[in-house]
Amino acid sequence: MEKTAISLFLITFLLALASFAHAQNAEWAHLNNEARLLYQRGKYDQAIVLVKEALEVARKEWGDDHPNVAQTLNNLGLIYQDLGEYVQAEPLYKHSLAIWERTFGPDSPAVAKGLNNLAELYRVQGQYANAEPLYKRSLAIWEKTFGPEHIDVATSLNNLALLFKIQGRYAQAEPLYQRSLAVSEKALGAGHPDVAISLNNLAGLYLAQGLYSKAEPLYSRSLAILEKALGPDHPRVAKSLNNLAELHMADGRYEVAKPLFKRSLLILETALGPAHPDVATTLNNLGNLYYAQGHFILAKPYLERSLAIWEKVLGPGHPHVALSLNNIAALYEAQGQYAEAESLFTRSLTILEKTLSPNHPKVITNLKNLAELYRKSGREIEAAAMERRALVE
Repeated sequence: MEKTAISLFLITFLLALASFAHAQNAEWAHLNNEARLLYQRGKYDQAIVLVKEALEVARKEWGDDHPNVAQTLNNLGLIYQDLGEYVQAEPLYKHSLAIWERTFGPDSPAVAKGLNNLAELYRVQGQYANAEPLYKRSLAIWEKTFGPEHIDVATSLNNLALLFKIQGRYAQAEPLYQRSLAVSEKALGAGHPDVAISLNNLAGLYLAQGLYSKAEPLYSRSLAILEKALGPDHPRVAKSLNNLAELHMADGRYEVAKPLFKRSLLILETALGPAHPDVATTLNNLGNLYYAQGHFILAKPYLERSLAIWEKVLGPGHPHVALSLNNIAALYEAQGQYAEAESLFTRSLTILEKTLSPNHPKVITNLKNLAELYRKSGREIEAAAMERRALVE
């Protein structure tokens, strides 16, 4: 079965008093700053209310095409993205980016921030080909404007590395993560939450490669920083708990992993609601844990609820949906329900082949899963065909 870490990414929530804001309005600045504080505490619903008020103030004060309107649109898009409301986030990001490009030109820091955020949205939706050029353009602007050791450069490096990691391009991802971490520590100090994000994501890269001894101290340090900086009930703490639990599970320490997964799930459901994609991730991982322990009846509702969330929020063709289908298929296979398992494995493979490269580890895993299923069903010719595809890929 497949688990998934929740990668912590860096999106730019623009401050009300950012240097590129041409004009000020006390009410608008106050609303944006209050919304930012609520957002940082994970109180997204309350933050949305204030950002919408700020948007009305900005439009009334400066008109529809002012940079401060763009800034507020960006902030609203960011919150919707964190809530999993991707359809609502995309036009807000695009609108804000268009205003910044018209106002400041294509190579301004504001445009770089907008490009980064739109790329993040595409990444979480599995639109990797759309995300990569935006990340690279954003990185080029920041390096040219601020030099190679600016914190915004670290943000861009982290996010591009995350994209490479998701695609199985581990050798390309590692130096970007390492450079991002070095820049963040130098610029922000070792106890900053953004440093924790870099630590978490580098650990996730090592976990994906089975390098558990390299991953564990990074995950543990990341969690300690986030708990101290954000408090024990913040969504980012929950994500970090999920990832540390995944490491323990991968290493066979199920009873250590289980309470971490459950604590993560409780925090995420409370902060984000029961239908958020990050909730689905922890549900999936808890289901996998019960499966690994042979508790198939306990595993099934977690896996099915995870699938339902991902299909609704991300759409039926997203790699996370494929992962979930693969896991439910494995559950059916373990119970001898081969016809049901084959249908889900096949659907999972179709999604993965459309969204990932042919030699991606998840594609290879799915091919091998189908081969094993065919062999159990006595279909040796089909099993051998799948194994040949896995080798060729």
